[in-house]
Amino acid sequence: MTIIRVAKLSDAKRLADLAESSFIDAFSEQNTTEDMDTHCQSSYGEAIQADEISNPESVTIVAENSGNLIAYAQLKWGKYPSCVSASLPGEIQRLYVDKAWHGKGLAQDLMLACLEKMEERNTDIVWLGVWEENPKAISFYKKFNFREVGAHVFPLGREYQRDIIMMRHVKNAVQNA
Repeated sequence: MTIIRVAKLSDAKRLADLAESSFIDAFSEQNTTEDMDTHCQSSYGEAIQADEISNPESVTIVAENSGNLIAYAQLKWGKYPSCVSASLPGEIQRLYVDKAWHGKGLAQDLMLACLEKMEERNTDIVWLGVWEENPKAISFYKKFNFREVGAHVFPLGREYQRDIIMMRHVKNAVQNA
């Protein structure tokens, strides 16, 4: 049975492992080993994920099955790009599912959990950045009524990639998804 819940500090090591492996699975074919290694070293590790879990301006949601973390999302509040027009915006900074669990509806369940958390925090607009060369993810977000509003640069090692910024209203998000 899969459980979706807010991450605890005790999840930090397992979360770091999942975060790094799911990022590598998603993007290693399109990027150099050096750029992937640089990004992973600066973005994933038990201490890094523990800091993220502890940050009061973020929420990490995990999906767990038989004691294994199989998916996660990280939500943030605070800074947002100028193309996002909102009073209380929130960001879905990361949303990844272990490749063994792709196609089983877990990403949809995780997205619904993200939207519920956004609604709980009275967020009016939720936004995210998605690599322009990731059509599967873009299509997924469009199914949840995200629309393109701009772009920003995502540094990956020495490479600078273009992320599309997408957003949607949060109000009644769960009912409309």
